[in-house]
Amino acid sequence: MLVNISKDFSEKREEINQLIGKAFPLEERKELEGTSLPNIPITAASIEIYNLLVLNEGNSHCTIEIRPKGVMISFRAAGESYSLVIPFYKLKIYKGRSEEYSFYKDNYFIKVWAGANEHEVHAFIKKLRHYKADKALPRVDDQE
Repeated sequence: MLVNISKDFSEKREEINQLIGKAFPLEERKELEGTSLPNIPITAASIEIYNLLVLNEGNSHCTIEIRPKGVMISFRAAGESYSLVIPFYKLKIYKGRSEEYSFYKDNYFIKVWAGANEHEVHAFIKKLRHYKADKALPRVDDQE
């Protein structure tokens, strides 16, 4: 779900919290060694998101935040704040090119730059993938 969080965030907060959970408390953030990664350059996006980002005139960055049941990718466009809210069961993460990660949810996607020297970005995405796998629903072949 793509949401404008600049206007009346209090109304949308409950819906977001219901979908992906509330932000982690401080103890869990320390245990996970951080739950968000700010200022990641966006390289490509789906048409709905691209139409917002084009208003920034090429200066597009996002913040990725892990929540208990999903992820929230936030960005600014034309003075407004937007978030792509993705529950784990809808989240697909791909590493297409060697220095780019793609996050997909249904018809939305955002691709972010992770250069070879950006060890923090690679470590965060790895942590996100592991956290998502740990929180996944059990599969039929998981049972003995």
